[in-house]
Amino acid sequence: MTSDKPITHGRVLKIAVPILLANATVPILGAVDTGVVGQIPAPEPIAAVGVGAIILTAIYWIFGFLRMGTTGLTAQASGQGDRGEVAALLTRVLMIGLIAGAVLILLQDLLFAGAFRLSPAEAEVEDLARAYMQIRIWSAPAAIALYGITGWLIAQERTRDVLLLQLWMNGVNILLDLLFVLEFGLGVDGVALATFLAEWSGLLLGLWLCRSAFREPDWRIWSRVFDRPSLARMALVNTDILIRSLLLQAIFVSFLLLGGRFGSVTLAANQVLLQFLHIAGHALDGFAFAAEALVGQAFGARAVARIRSAARMTSLWALIFGLALAAGFALFGPLLIDIMTKDPEVRTAARTFLPWMVATPIFMLGLVMLDGIFIGATRTADMRNMMLVSALIYLVALWALLEPMGNHGLWAAMLISMLARGVTLGLRYPALERAAAR
Repeated sequence: MTSDKPITHGRVLKIAVPILLANATVPILGAVDTGVVGQIPAPEPIAAVGVGAIILTAIYWIFGFLRMGTTGLTAQASGQGDRGEVAALLTRVLMIGLIAGAVLILLQDLLFAGAFRLSPAEAEVEDLARAYMQIRIWSAPAAIALYGITGWLIAQERTRDVLLLQLWMNGVNILLDLLFVLEFGLGVDGVALATFLAEWSGLLLGLWLCRSAFREPDWRIWSRVFDRPSLARMALVNTDILIRSLLLQAIFVSFLLLGGRFGSVTLAANQVLLQFLHIAGHALDGFAFAAEALVGQAFGARAVARIRSAARMTSLWALIFGLALAAGFALFGPLLIDIMTKDPEVRTAARTFLPWMVATPIFMLGLVMLDGIFIGATRTADMRNMMLVSALIYLVALWALLEPMGNHGLWAAMLISMLARGVTLGLRYPALERAAAR
C-alpha cells in the first residue's frame, strides 16, 4: 500500500481538482433548498429551513475533526504499508460517527432548546425549524460517519470517489426536494426528509466505495480496532484539532458580533464579503487536501525528501490559484457584490471594504497549506498551539485597530490572524521534518 510514486504536478492536480469540483457543488444544494421552499407563498418556511440548516450545520461542525484526523492517520498508515491499520481506522471512525450521531438524537430536545435560546426566532419560524430539525437529526449518524469516510478516501488519493459521493448526495437531495415539496406538497418537512434520505444513501454509497477495507480481516478484529495505543493517538490528534477549530470558530463569531457595532448596513456588507472568503477557502482546500494525503503518506514512510516535495508542489499550485482568485476578486468583485445584494447602501459599503477581499487569498494561503501539511503529519499539537498564539495576536490587533479604523480595523485584524497562523506554523515546519527523520 506504500505509495512511493514520484510527486508530480499531475498527481497533485489529480487529487485537488475533484475536491474543487466537489466544493463547487455545495452552494448549489443550498440554492435549490431555498428555491423549492420559496415556492410556498409565505416567508416563514424559507426562514425556518435557513435557521434549521444553520443550527444543524453548527452542531455537526463540531465533529469536523473526524475528517482531518482520519486523513492524517490513514495517510500515514498507508505510507507505512499497514493495510490492517488502514482497515481498522475505518471501523473506528464509523463507530465514532454512529455513536456520536446516536447521542445527538438522544439530546436533540436539549440541543434545539439551547440553540433557540441563543438565537430566538418568531414562534412560527421556530416551530417549523424545530420540525425540520427533528426529521434531519435522525441522519446525524450518517452525516458524522461520512466525515470519517471522506477523510479515509482523501488519505488514499481517492478524491474522485469523494466527488462521486458529493454528487450522489446532492443529486438525490435535489431530486427528492423537487418531488417532496413541489409534487407532494410536503413543505419544510419535505426538504428535511430529502436531506435525511440523501445522507443515509450517501453513507451506503460511502461504505461501498470503502469495500476494499472489508476484505482485510483487521476491520473486524476487535483487539486491533480497540488497540489502546492507536485509540490514544487518535483521541489526542482529534482533541487537538477540535481545540484548534473551536478557537478558529471563536474568531469568526467575534468578527460577526463586532461587525454589528457599525450598523446593519456594514454588518450586511461584511456578510456579503465573507462569501468571498468562503470561495477562497473552498478553492484552496483542494490543494490543502492534496498536501494532507501526500505529506501523510511520506511522513508514514519517513521520507523527508518526499515530504518537502509534496509541501512545495501543492503550495505552488495553491499560490497560482490564490493569485488568480485575488485578480478575479479585483476585477469581478463589484459584479459579484451586485449579484449578492440589491440594496444600494450595502453595495456601496461592500465595495468600500472589497480591497480586503482581494488580499484575502494571499493572506490565507500559508495557513491553509500549512494546515494541510501539519494534518498529514498529524502534528496537531503544533496546530493547536499556533492557533492559540494567533488568536491572541487577533485580540491584540482588535484592541489596537478597531477603535481608530472601525470596520477596516476589524478586517485588518482578521487578515493579521490569518497571517499569524501561517507564519507561526511555518516556524514549526523544521520540527516536522526532524520528527519524520527520526
